[in-house]
Amino acid sequence: MKKLEPFFDLLGEILAIVLVVTYVILITNGTWNYIEDETVMMVLSAINRFGALALVAVVGLEAMSKRNIIFLLLFVAACAFIFVFLFMPNTFESIMG
Repeated sequence: MKKLEPFFDLLGEILAIVLVVTYVILITNGTWNYIEDETVMMVLSAINRFGALALVAVVGLEAMSKRNIIFLLLFVAACAFIFVFLFMPNTFESIMG
């Protein structure tokens, strides 16, 4: 699993850059409203909603690649639990307010 650490590192860096660019676009669009295409806004919203979890998962996998297989399995199970409940609207709405 240690051989995958550089891959997770690179993937985490790419995800971080994509998330920062997405946040900048969404914040500036909220002020100046320059994106009129609904499809583009849906894609940006999906990146906004699931990007942070993806980044946490990738960085966590990078950290767990150095650890015991038990910690890796526990981390993957926790990420799967979170991911499943994100698709339940009531749970997501109660968290986000």
